[in-house]
Amino acid sequence: MDFNNPIFQTLFGLCLFYMGIKIFTSGTKSLGHLEQLEWFLGNPYYMFVGGIVMTLLWQSSSLTTTAVIGLVASGALPLPSAIAAILGANVGTTGTIWIAGILVSDGFPQGITKQVALVHTGVNTVMALALLPFVQSLARFIARF
Repeated sequence: MDFNNPIFQTLFGLCLFYMGIKIFTSGTKSLGHLEQLEWFLGNPYYMFVGGIVMTLLWQSSSLTTTAVIGLVASGALPLPSAIAAILGANVGTTGTIWIAGILVSDGFPQGITKQVALVHTGVNTVMALALLPFVQSLARFIARF
């Protein structure tokens, strides 16, 4: 078998990524049973900020969403807090374009890179802040399904 085949490498990488996500999710489920985190997990506003910070640190809103799903599945995270964390992850994902802009521009983003970063950050932030006060209502609506 040719291990240098790009199709094999792609499929192997996807399988490895999937296994990593599954292991990460099961580890996150066990985090939900820590009593020290209850004050944080039960507050939607803390979870919003936590979603931003974790996405900025991990540079992956998908990983943040996976962690939130694991916490919800374990019963440790109430739905309003989960919605707030996902909104935070949506804002946190804008950090990627700022990092890319810094690397492309040799410093603070300039020109079109700066404009794209500002629009991306602005739209995600406005949307999240507009929905954040309604996480309880959204959770009640989603719980119907």
